[in-house]
Amino acid sequence: MSADNNFVPRNLTASEYVRALFGPEDNTAILVRNRSTGRTVQTISRAETIGSPEFQTWLASQNSSGYDVFMGMNPIKDGAHSRTKGDIKEIRHVYLDLDRKGDEALQAIHNSTEVPAPNFVLDTSPGKHQVVWKVSGFTPDDAEPLLHNLANKFGGDLAATDSTRVLRMPGFANRKLPEEFIVQARQESDAVYRLHDFTIDEDSPEAPRHFGEYQQPGRTVLREHKSQSERDWAYAKRALARGDDPELVIQRISDYRGDEKHPGYARHTVEKAHKELQRGATRMDSSEPSAARTYEPNLAK
Repeated sequence: MSADNNFVPRNLTASEYVRALFGPEDNTAILVRNRSTGRTVQTISRAETIGSPEFQTWLASQNSSGYDVFMGMNPIKDGAHSRTKGDIKEIRHVYLDLDRKGDEALQAIHNSTEVPAPNFVLDTSPGKHQVVWKVSGFTPDDAEPLLHNLANKFGGDLAATDSTRVLRMPGFANRKLPEEFIVQARQESDAVYRLHDFTIDEDSPEAPRHFGEYQQPGRTVLREHKSQSERDWAYAKRALARGDDPELVIQRISDYRGDEKHPGYARHTVEKAHKELQRGATRMDSSEPSAARTYEPNLAK
């Protein structure tokens, strides 16, 4: 982590926010969307262009015509014309969309020992916020599990956990609301964080998904990246070892993964974990307790 210890928090205009997030030559996605008509326009431009008075005037005219204004949070490769994962140049930011109990969740983030101080906090509507951290040295495989972990831990929007996400741009009205609310951005730090600065627990299907369920556990350092499949398998072993119903474990993994994997993935993962526990049980001393011996799951369905 690198930071100026004398940094004084400040409110940012839209142009200042763009310059704080990106270098002048970085390509960035801008998206404007009209909820009434369903029309969406996306453009990929350099940050210096987006921050220019001419571009900001165009965004203001779109906003006054009923369009919400959003910006991609990671730079786009030169020559790319979309913001798919393959178009992302590098991971520069991780973020949270706090759309439920936002004030409480934001306070929990500020008080947490498991995440560093946010770089930017956007007030997107009364009691709702978006939180952004500047990062370096992240791969997409580092970022997306962490985004899920952050959302699980602090009750963030789980739909906003991919590296191609667009978030609101400050200085423009949130057209989702019946009364005008201008999105505000506050820079609270100029630090640039590394993966080891985030010490939250691993992502798992049993992690809390609502802020009301949040409890701060012991500090656990993420020492190495694990794929989500490895996390699923590790979770299955933990759950089976403590005596959870295997069918419930299968259902949790299936619900968590949705359509990402083939239909038999969750059952295969639990079956594999059960076999591993059985092998471990045969090597244990007979006097040592083992939850893995307390049931015989039916995994043949």
